[in-house]
Amino acid sequence: MAPKVREGDAVVALSGKWVSWAHTAMAYSAFVGALVTGLALHYQKIVQNEYYGYPQEWFPSVSATIGDRYPERAVFQFFIAMTSGPRLALVFLWYTLTARPNTSLPKIIAGVGVFRTLSCGGWTYVTSTDDHGWHDIFMISYLVATLPWTLGCLALSPNNPKAVRYRKILAGSFFGTLVPLVYYFIQHKVHKVPGAYTIYAFYEWALILFDVGFDAVTALDFDGFELVVRDVKGSSRGKSQQVADAVLQNEKDKPIGNVFGAQFSWAEALDAAADVYNGFVFWSMLTSLGLTVWYFPLWHMGISGYEAIVMCTASPFLLVNASIRSLVIQNVRLVHLLSLSGLLAYLVKTPDYRLFSVGFGVAMSCLAWTATWYAERAQLRRLESRILAWSIGLTASSVAKFAFQTNNPIWPIMHAENGGWNKVGLLLAALAIARSTRTVTDNRGGIDLADRPRTSPFFASLGLAGLLFGLHSLLSDSSTMILWVWEGFPVRGPIAANGVLTHAAMAVGILAGIFSKGSLSNCLNLLLAGVGAYMVTSYHNWFGYIGALLLAVTLMALITPLVTSAVRHGPVTFGLGFLIYNILVLAHVWVVAYAFVPGGPLMREHTDWVMTATVVFLGAGVYASPRADSINTKRTRSGKTAPSQLVSYYTYVLLTIQLIALATSYLRFPTNDYAPYHAEDKVITAGIWTIHFTLDNDMWSSERRMRDLIKELEIDVIGLLESDLQRIIMGNRDSTQYLAEDLGMYVDYGPGPDKHTWGSALLSKFPILNSTHHLLPSPVGELAPAIHATLDAYGELVDVVVFHSGQEEDAEDRRLQSEYLAKLMKGSPRPLILLSYLVTKPKEGVYNTYVGEKSGMKDIDPSDWDRWCEYILYKGIRRSGYARVSRSTITDTELQVGKFVVGQPESSNERISEEQVPQGLRFPSLFRGQGVRDHRYHVFDEPRYFV
Repeated sequence: MAPKVREGDAVVALSGKWVSWAHTAMAYSAFVGALVTGLALHYQKIVQNEYYGYPQEWFPSVSATIGDRYPERAVFQFFIAMTSGPRLALVFLWYTLTARPNTSLPKIIAGVGVFRTLSCGGWTYVTSTDDHGWHDIFMISYLVATLPWTLGCLALSPNNPKAVRYRKILAGSFFGTLVPLVYYFIQHKVHKVPGAYTIYAFYEWALILFDVGFDAVTALDFDGFELVVRDVKGSSRGKSQQVADAVLQNEKDKPIGNVFGAQFSWAEALDAAADVYNGFVFWSMLTSLGLTVWYFPLWHMGISGYEAIVMCTASPFLLVNASIRSLVIQNVRLVHLLSLSGLLAYLVKTPDYRLFSVGFGVAMSCLAWTATWYAERAQLRRLESRILAWSIGLTASSVAKFAFQTNNPIWPIMHAENGGWNKVGLLLAALAIARSTRTVTDNRGGIDLADRPRTSPFFASLGLAGLLFGLHSLLSDSSTMILWVWEGFPVRGPIAANGVLTHAAMAVGILAGIFSKGSLSNCLNLLLAGVGAYMVTSYHNWFGYIGALLLAVTLMALITPLVTSAVRHGPVTFGLGFLIYNILVLAHVWVVAYAFVPGGPLMREHTDWVMTATVVFLGAGVYASPRADSINTKRTRSGKTAPSQLVSYYTYVLLTIQLIALATSYLRFPTNDYAPYHAEDKVITAGIWTIHFTLDNDMWSSERRMRDLIKELEIDVIGLLESDLQRIIMGNRDSTQYLAEDLGMYVDYGPGPDKHTWGSALLSKFPILNSTHHLLPSPVGELAPAIHATLDAYGELVDVVVFHSGQEEDAEDRRLQSEYLAKLMKGSPRPLILLSYLVTKPKEGVYNTYVGEKSGMKDIDPSDWDRWCEYILYKGIRRSGYARVSRSTITDTELQVGKFVVGQPESSNERISEEQVPQGLRFPSLFRGQGVRDHRYHVFDEPRYFV
């Protein structure tokens, strides 16, 4: 409610517009004053960045201008302090102007305005030099709060056409500027283009102009205020029409009108949050099922029998029985609680029992959600609200993985030691179930429809299967389709931090499903899904990713019509849909695991078949979906809150999730300022490791343990094999993201998941100037991936090849691969290091193709006879040391490490003692003797050094 106005003459009268002008003048003075001071006193210093200086870069960024130099910083902080008073007054006057009875939006926007003011003070007075972490937190908070502040001010604007027009122009300019801003930042940070940072700086300064200018428009609204304080036009009494009023007047009977018109209630917001969290838990458990199943064929090197548990998702078949259906619906809270065994599974130490716990939880969750939807079948709006919560839950699960570098923190492969939030997740799940299951309806009277389904349940089941598979395989992780279109360095497409775009596309799809319904919309979405699927399957880089975004939008938009159609056809549709979905999951694994499974050669490398089947199944679902006018929306049991209003709360939750994704993207953007461990000695410490898909011997995620060993061995360049985890059965993960970001390394993921390999990746402290992905000849067995990269190592070009050869059983494959790789290495005119998995004994068979005249390569230690898989070879560079380090329980393969000195020629195989080696060329003593955490130098029990 607005403050009361006291009638009577004012002792001092000051127009409210002067608050706006004072705020504008002080804010612009802070930035312009610092800029002028910096240009006059430290021009060449403030235009200098980590890559270039004057004359390539000739205009400073905002951060460089207002940073740590005196007196620029003092000028900026002085005027920002002066701005704080008018700023808080501006927020107060805006609340006074817009507050009305029975609406909470002005209070929320006022709170955002105060928070934004405080966060501005945070990043102003805590510089990145003082505390980089807190500086970033304050800056991100300020940027994130700008979105609701801008949109809220637009919605609450008095019906002043001039002010509204200026706000739209400035807001559009602000958000439109973000696109070229990000583009030129990437050009500078990733591609290191000279002059790109100067262009970026102009866009950064433009943001300041638009941001302050947006708030300056309040002068047109505050002209009706006088201070101390009298409202001379009655604006604060709700007499004037707001922009939101005009929207509601025109859209009051449409979905968007319900969203804008809903009155805010914390209780109902908590209901929506609880529903969404239940959806988050469902997707978290479903995505963990394949991952825990994968552990067993991984160790059996083939089908283990445990794979059968994936069929637990077909539990909705039980609801075909009327007695069971009634029992489940009446006790749906209990069934939801039983499903939490999937979250409790992290407490089970034995892998097979942990898998059984996850399987039971997933079965109960599928049963509970199907029963919930079926119980709401006669109340379309309530049903759609439940489906909406489920779909936003998928987005929340994907954003959680985005924030935790592709691991979901409540998965059963996580625990406190490797970054899990299992206890928190479990507690929130129990609270969410308690709140969310209070209002489930048991409508046993039958489905309330104007007509019966026109098709058999089979078509609806196909649609549901295609939808589930598309959502799970492509959207459960934001980086999956990014890696589909990845082609190496130089970067020509999206990177992992751009996953926020995938989340934005998912949100657009959800909103499109709310605001645009009907048969025509469904058919259009199906057509666009087909176009997107073709683009992401056939093209790479940004063009392919545009197809991925299109596919994300359309898949999310199809959730409500296809799930609603499945509900209309009865529980059998869900049982059959999950069964067909499981077949698609197996097909999606068969395309890469063809060498280990029955009938594998038929599906070899046919991701295109799987994608085509997905789209065709979606088409069957669209065909089976009801016409827009065929559903009777009469409510037989209305809830406490109109379901159309509930949509507004789900929309708020969705927008909150998007803001979290945006902040995460900012934090995860690579800094590209990495340095090797021993630059003074010009050393490259290179390693090769087969990481067994980052599941350790006890079925725990192993990234953190890997990180610790790589860091302690001071490895500058490492090749990782068996690293492609972007499939349902592997959890749609990418362990290289965590390792690269935590260790401070550039990363090439290698051939993407659409290339049907088990993966090879390269992490490097040195800039990767160029990288090419190769699929070596494999006429019979599994595909052999390789990365050929050129690094800038201390100003010299050094090539690194990471390679995984075929299996022992496929001798012809390995012969062809050895000849291909030997030719590739022979053709490089630069020093070259091979980090490889060769499957051969030293000095036998194809070893002599990899080592010798054909390739020009030398073995790092020809006297090491006890090798079979991993080898390090080199040419044109001095090898100074070699070590083999035990794996502990991280994987099934040791870590091999070599040290090389850049700029020095090859040397002999004569060995020397460690005392003769300079300190910077030595391996850490930490791993001598018993080592640490069961990691130690083994085979030779110590490193070997060479002249």
